[in-house]
Amino acid sequence: MSSRFGTQDLLACYRRGVFPMADSRDDPNLFLVDPDMRGILPLDAFHIPRRLKRTVKKDPFRITVDTAFTRVMEFCGEETEDRDSTWINSAILNLYSALHREGHAHSVECWDGDQLVGGLYGVSVGGAFFGESMFSRATDASKIALVHLVARLIAGGYALLDAQFHNPHLEQFGLIEVPRFQFKALLRDALPLKANFYSGSGSVSVGTTGSDSFTGAEAVQRITQMS
Repeated sequence: MSSRFGTQDLLACYRRGVFPMADSRDDPNLFLVDPDMRGILPLDAFHIPRRLKRTVKKDPFRITVDTAFTRVMEFCGEETEDRDSTWINSAILNLYSALHREGHAHSVECWDGDQLVGGLYGVSVGGAFFGESMFSRATDASKIALVHLVARLIAGGYALLDAQFHNPHLEQFGLIEVPRFQFKALLRDALPLKANFYSGSGSVSVGTTGSDSFTGAEAVQRITQMS
């Protein structure tokens, strides 16, 4: 991939249903991925396991959006006991951080006091949100971030939540796999929509940051009303 590849090229890739990855954190090169089978989380059938639902309602963490985007990416790119390799290299970090500054990439963060303990990030194009990666440094933190993301997407009028690949961790939430042609059809339907990632935050405009507008109970209610 050309070193001149920029944010507009990246958005064009997402509109075509492809996305960049790297072989490893130390590999400076990127390549485009177009999976035969695509993992998606249906917003109208998102399932919150019973135990997690109780936890979310207790609001164990302070939830924010877009307050620590690059830090979330950095934590997602760390090697852990459960993940001994990562595809988030410096090119990915720089490219998506630039996309975030332009208002097209977003993060959801979980805080325990002033400690960032979990979160996720992804790309928003029309009515599609492309989930990229998540991390957790506290029990259920990434799962709680996902629940808040889904509530926000539902409130904002999104139609598609792309999870890219099959992931056993996401099966509990209702993950399904669809063939490439079906994903591209869903994407074509979602792209023209004027979804708003900040619709649950009153008059907050694109590029602003702050606390999530939902309590845990409100997030759960949004999702259960939809499913």
